[in-house]
Amino acid sequence: MADYILSCCSTADVSEEFLERHDIKYLFFNYELGGETCKDDFGKTHSPKDLFARMLAGADAKTSQISVGEYMDFWRGFLKEGKDVLHVTLSSGISGTYNSACTAARELQAEFPDNKVVVVDSLAASAGYGLLMDKLAELRDGGMGIDDLAAWAEEHRLEVQHWFFSTDLTFFIRGGRISKAAGIVGGVLKICPVMDVEPDGSLAVREKIRTKKKAIKRVVQLMHQLAQDGDAYSDKVFIINSDCLADAKEVSTLIEAEFPQMNGAVHHFDIGATIGCHTGPGTVALFFWGKSRA
Repeated sequence: MADYILSCCSTADVSEEFLERHDIKYLFFNYELGGETCKDDFGKTHSPKDLFARMLAGADAKTSQISVGEYMDFWRGFLKEGKDVLHVTLSSGISGTYNSACTAARELQAEFPDNKVVVVDSLAASAGYGLLMDKLAELRDGGMGIDDLAAWAEEHRLEVQHWFFSTDLTFFIRGGRISKAAGIVGGVLKICPVMDVEPDGSLAVREKIRTKKKAIKRVVQLMHQLAQDGDAYSDKVFIINSDCLADAKEVSTLIEAEFPQMNGAVHHFDIGATIGCHTGPGTVALFFWGKSRA
């Protein structure tokens, strides 16, 4: 058993059961829905369907990162047990949580000088972040120490490919990621923007595809182009959706047909509340190991 704990935030957008099965500790991000303060707790407080229905009905949705104090309170228990901590955060390109985690780590270092808290910026989002955590847990279980694992994460984090598309631009427009004028035109022309996570960890629109069917085919084409080992890719694939599981299943059906080495390695998850507050319904994202985004 490792002499350190591996932790992340609920914004890794896998399931609670998945994290517990892999012995990955986790903290909840926070959000506000219609004035109610909530935890991004894997859909326990608000299921994705409920969250998006309330957002579409006009409820204001805001997100907030984990505070310095929350990080300190969470890690302190492990440090008291004599454990070191390796924490991987949601991308600094879309959240300030990395800075908060680093501040908490510095303060705890003074309190526990014989232990360490190592913080790594995933430069990843949603279940791309989750896919990175999955690999780190595998390496930890294989005996890799905390410093080597942190170094591995920083060296390989940009190899996680993220490809999103959305059929509903409402909340991308509200959040300013897509202009109102472009959103109106996009709605008329049935444009599905295809987005990725850039090397700095920010989200960017890369292509504008007409119709959902073509967007589904396009993200699979991108996997052919970018996946490690190309069509012989056999590592895990994570797919998430925001209340549009049928669209996500279309993506996985194509992948399973076109990548013969997959052998059931496609895993589906729901987009969590933090990311979902910004995407709204109708978003699908595909994550796999591939060429570096650098």
